[in-house]
Amino acid sequence: MEPNPGVWAHPHLRAAATAEDWPTLLRTWRTLTGSSQSRLGALIGLAQPDVSAIENRRRSVTSVEVRQRIVGGLGVPPELLVGGDGELPLPSLVLPDVVSEADTERLVGVKRGGLRLDAASLDTMDALLAAHRRAEDTVGSRTVAPLVRAQFEEVAALYDQARGPLADRVVRLLAEYAQFLAWMAQDQDNAPVALGWFDRSYDWALESGHGDMAATTMSMKAHLAWSNGNGRRCVRLAESAASTTGVSEATRAMAVQMAGRGHALAEEPGEAYRKLDEAQRIIADAADAPPWLYFYGESWFAAQRGMADLHLRNWAGAADHLIVGLDGFAPAFRRDRAWYGSCLAHAYAGSGETEASLATALAALPDAADVGRPHAWRELHKVAGMLLRRRAPEGRVLYEALAALD
Repeated sequence: MEPNPGVWAHPHLRAAATAEDWPTLLRTWRTLTGSSQSRLGALIGLAQPDVSAIENRRRSVTSVEVRQRIVGGLGVPPELLVGGDGELPLPSLVLPDVVSEADTERLVGVKRGGLRLDAASLDTMDALLAAHRRAEDTVGSRTVAPLVRAQFEEVAALYDQARGPLADRVVRLLAEYAQFLAWMAQDQDNAPVALGWFDRSYDWALESGHGDMAATTMSMKAHLAWSNGNGRRCVRLAESAASTTGVSEATRAMAVQMAGRGHALAEEPGEAYRKLDEAQRIIADAADAPPWLYFYGESWFAAQRGMADLHLRNWAGAADHLIVGLDGFAPAFRRDRAWYGSCLAHAYAGSGETEASLATALAALPDAADVGRPHAWRELHKVAGMLLRRRAPEGRVLYEALAALD
């Protein structure tokens, strides 16, 4: 059996190799080639149970020997690996058309010290960060976070080269990197690391006069409080974000809707819906959304209202709003589709629509398993528990489907 070199044109597989995300790499390679775990194991010299353990993150690839078996057995192109052929100006996913050849040469020159840091170089770094934000929607934070952390370190090393306005731009860029790293740590349920990055982002945002990023960071700390079930803290942080000096209307709308979700979590429906209505009025007239809020729009607000309905056990309202939100999300938004799809399954389970709940949960399952752990994955387990408590046979079906991938 020989490795199939053609599969390495696929962006998800290349991204997993670049990040050395071995579980995603093995699963994606099998999906693209239609291979079993036994056939893959034969190629890389591992038994099927070992392949399964790596794919499901019960075993980590820590030894050089196993890494070499995977690389050699599957024919991973060397340029995708750390230390591979060619020099990249910044560690990155394979993102065509984001960094031109001229930009690459300029960034390599800056990195080596032969060229001075300039505005064009920072423009390219901005574009690269924006592209990785969007890529994370599709391939997930596990794949993107190590690369973005390495990019952050490269950008931080340029600070001493910057003078005048360029120094402020570097600090602003560091604030944006720290906010993105905080979000990805939060996505992986690592609250202490997330809070550390949020604090760094907030400090750098204030230092560089970046009110929009300071407000975003505070609003996302409110989201972290919401994730941890603390509605009151969520409201306080969100209100602080909304009143930050220099905040744009779009960012203020994000903070106000976050306050609404906090009120819903605290079972205060009047305040929850008042805040959500206010946020929707603000965003309708906002034309100044910063680049990291590219996902803002009516679909996103519908999904947020569905989340509030879910907290308030308004099952029918939650289902209606989540359906509208999901219909507006592009297929590339895999993590969001997994999360809100899992929440829609929850709404159906709450209203006793067990068949619809199971069908929705199973539709969300592949993305939840691949890029939706732990949040969407945990929500699907909650749905299975709700169905089992209702003694619905669909609960056992969902439980077994989850167990097969746990």
